[in-house]
Formats: sequence, structure tokens, C-alpha cells
Amino acid sequence: MALKHKLNFVDSELEILKKNNLYRKMKYGISKGSKITINNKQLINLSSNDYLGIPTTKIQINQLQSSSRLISGNDDSYKKMEEVLAKHKSQESSLIYPTGYMANLGAISTIVKKGDLILSDELNHASIIESCKLSDAKVSIYKHNDMEDLNKKMKEKGKNKFVITEGIFSMDGDLSSLKQITEIAEKSKAITIVDDAHGDFVIGKDGKGTPEYFKIAKQIDLYISSLSKGLGSFGGYIASQRNVVDLCINKSKSFIYTSALPSFLIEYSLKRFQSNREKQKKILEKNTKQLTKGLKEIGYEINSHSQIIPIIIGNEKKAMEFGKFLFDNGVHAQPIRYPTVPKNKARLRVSVTAWLSNADIEKALSIFEKGHLKFYD
Repeated sequence: MALKHKLNFVDSELEILKKNNLYRKMKYGISKGSKITINNKQLINLSSNDYLGIPTTKIQINQLQSSSRLISGNDDSYKKMEEVLAKHKSQESSLIYPTGYMANLGAISTIVKKGDLILSDELNHASIIESCKLSDAKVSIYKHNDMEDLNKKMKEKGKNKFVITEGIFSMDGDLSSLKQITEIAEKSKAITIVDDAHGDFVIGKDGKGTPEYFKIAKQIDLYISSLSKGLGSFGGYIASQRNVVDLCINKSKSFIYTSALPSFLIEYSLKRFQSNREKQKKILEKNTKQLTKGLKEIGYEINSHSQIIPIIIGNEKKAMEFGKFLFDNGVHAQPIRYPTVPKNKARLRVSVTAWLSNADIEKALSIFEKGHLKFYD
């Protein structure tokens, strides 16, 4: 008789996930332009966050960093890129982190303290949720984009008050009510933090992001963003007053206790930033309008106003079946399930990029039309 291993409880956890259609398996693929190849099958890629599809620039790979930036992993490439990013956000200073997730963890947990009050949108990204927990502050969740609820919760006590929201919400594709949020924050002397990972480089004048789109860029106290979405590179960053960045350099654990990104990735980000982003931005806007219009004409209910288009399915099993149908017919659009989204709010998250050709979009729409007949009618 086999002895029960002390880690056998893990099998039970996995069985529960499988039973509830929440089990995930890694897929290995190679992306190139508008296509992705998985298991030797080429598909139209509607799951990429490389929104602008900036043509790849060849760069020389120098020595890889093997230390944190405060030890020996800092060089001039960081200085140049951080100056560019600070100017991009009209802030005094910026700081690059290895990922956007780490930028959220590092910045929020550094400047928010026990005794403070955080007002967080209920649909904020997991990295924001985890960052709020790390801060030891009181966290009050306001209903998604509900300004009446935000106003009500703003009356709760806190030494310093912070409003934290995404610019473009990563799973719903809608834009934050930033103009109203900043007005409410100003009245209560609250600090406004915006995670603009999905709006940065994509919308607003010169791709300056969601706050610039709403003409309230100067009302944002701390920007947190990504270099791996619209810019199509790697890393995350914050931008704010010089003293905020200085505090993060000195106290942010996810900055201090990790190795620096290789300098060639920073140089790569800079070259992509200096490319013709406006041309790619216009292509993305055209593609987004074309795909959104086509999906609505088929009969899908689309409420997104960005390049992120969720098709709400509801049932997790049905979402998985729909995803498999798309895969079998040549489209890669990932089903998104709990805990990334609430239970019974499973969806297909369609990401539009500038990589897509007119033929790609038309083919994808024809497959979505067949899917609508199969799963909706």
C-alpha cells in the first residue's frame, strides 16, 4: 500500500479547478507579425498586447546585467530612457522596473502606509490588488467607474487618501472616468495613481496615454505603466515627482532586491519609442474600428471603446468550447476565466494590433460569425 505523500493535497486542488472548468494549461507558440503558430498550426493572433506592432529594430546585444541597479547593474541606457519617459508623462522623474507588475508592487507599497486610505476600482488588475494588500493601508473598493460610490467612500478616514485606477481596463477594454475621478480627488486632497499599461503609447496626443486623452494629465500624481504593451518591448516604469521616485529608489523592494534588466532591452525600448509610432497608432485605430464594427454587425454586444474587445460568454465551459472552436478554425483568442474575471463572467479577450491586415480581420470576422451561429443562435 502506497504511503500518502504530504503534497498529495495539491492533486485535490487541481481536480477542483478541472471540475469547475478553471484549469489552465500552457500553450507554446511562436508569434510573428499578425500570426501565431501553436502545435504547427498557424492562427490569426488576437491575443497579443503588442498593440502598435512597431516593426522590429535590430540592436547589438551587449553584456547582460547580473546585478541590481544599486550594485553594478546601472548604465547610461537607463538614464536616457528614464529621462525620455519622464518627459513623455510630463513628470520630473521616472524609474524603470523589470515588469509592470513589479512597478505596481514597488511603488504603491512604498508610498502608501498603514493608516492611509486606498480607494480602488473593483475591476483593477491583480497587481494593483496585491500592491494594496502589501501597503497595510485600509482598502475601500468602489464600484467600477461609479463616481457616486467613490464620492461616498472618499468620506472614510485616512491619514493620506489615494485613488487607484487603471486607465484602460485590461479585461473590459473600457476607459476609466478619469476626469471625474481627478475632480473628486482634488476636492478631498487625495493622491491619484493611474496604471496606464494598456493606454500608454496607444491613445492620447503622441501616445501619452489615457489621462492626456481626457486632457487631465497634470492632475495625475503617479503614473505606473508598462514597456511591454503598446511599446512592444519589456519592462515597467513609474513617473512622478522627483521625491516620489527617489523614495522608490531607496525603499521599493521590487526595485532594490532584483537584477536589472539587460541594457539591450532598455536600448530596444528607446529605439521603439523613437520610431514612427504615430503611423502605427493610426493603423491600430483603423483596425480597432473595423473589427469592432464587424463584431457588432454580426450580433455581438460590444461595449469597449479601445483595442481590447471582450466578448462576454458567461459560462466557463462554454467559453472554453468557444475558444477551441476559434482555434480549430484558425483564430487565437484566449478564453479568460475566474479569478482573472468574476465567476460566470468568462469571456474571449480579443486584442487588436496594428499587425493585423485587412484580410486577417475579414477572415477572423467570418469565423466569429460562424461562432455566433453555433454558440448564440
